[in-house]
Order: sequence, then structure tokens, then C-alpha cells
Amino acid sequence: METGTNKIVLVGFMGTGKSTVSRLLADELGWLRIDTDDEIVEREGRPIAAIFAEAGEESFRRIESEVIESVMNAPGPAVVATGGGAPLAERNRQAMLARGYVVALKADASHIIARVQADPARPLLAGDAENRVPLLLEQRRSVYDFAHSIIDTTSMTAEEVAAAIMEGWKRRL
Repeated sequence: METGTNKIVLVGFMGTGKSTVSRLLADELGWLRIDTDDEIVEREGRPIAAIFAEAGEESFRRIESEVIESVMNAPGPAVVATGGGAPLAERNRQAMLARGYVVALKADASHIIARVQADPARPLLAGDAENRVPLLLEQRRSVYDFAHSIIDTTSMTAEEVAAAIMEGWKRRL
């Protein structure tokens, strides 16, 4: 294992399984599970949609970067689920790579739409998942390519994804 890496970090577009898979991995490893979106909500005392509405995306991304830096510099091992846009900032990608084994989860647009269309807490969708998801996927096509591993979750169960991540993690030890 690379020196200083004590985190498994899940990145990927919304609806690819980061939250669900991170719970399974944390349970299996006996590690702390951290969802950076949950950390942002706790720190700010308001939902992410409210941060977007009241302060704008740029302000949200600044807060997100501060939270990711803090989480990645924390001493203990953890499974970290990030927000879908976290890797947009180079500073976030570098922090994740420096202290973690980064796994990108991907899925096709139809599966993502089915998973997220009923969720009102997704401000980037603006209630129009069927049109916004393909557009955002195209805009972010290569954003997750920095990861150590990329897994297409489209036809996999969360348990299968977690097992694949564990296999990759063990190979790095």
C-alpha cells in the first residue's frame, strides 16, 4: 500500500451507488464511513439544495473542497463517499489521490435517471432528470478518469461492486 493511504474514496456521478456501496465497505472493514455531502449539511446546518439556492454553486464547491481536505487529512481509516461534483476541483482530486484508494463508479444514463429522478434533494437536476442527466454526464465524461479504478455499476448489485472494490484494495496492499 502507498504510504499514507488509509481511505477508500468513492467518486462518480449521482446515482451510481456511492452511498450504498460505502456503507457495505465500511461495515466489512470495520472502518468509519464518511459521506462528504452529509458532512457539508452538518457543518452548514442546512440542506445542500438550500446552499445552492442561497449561496450558489461556487460557494457550495468551496465548502465541499474544505470538507474534503479535512476528511482526507483525518488520521483514521475511512470509506469516503463524495458528492458527484467533488472531482471537478483539481485540489479535491489531489487530496483524494494523496491519501486514498480512489474508485470511480459509473452507470449508464437510463439507470442513473431511474435511481435519482424522484429525489428532490438533487439541485443540479432542477426537477428534470431525463434531460439534465445526459447533459451532465457528457460535461463530466472524463472527470472521474483520475481514479485508481473505474467500475461500471449498471448491471451490478451493490454487494458485487463492494466485492470488486475490496479485491482492488487488497491488490494494492
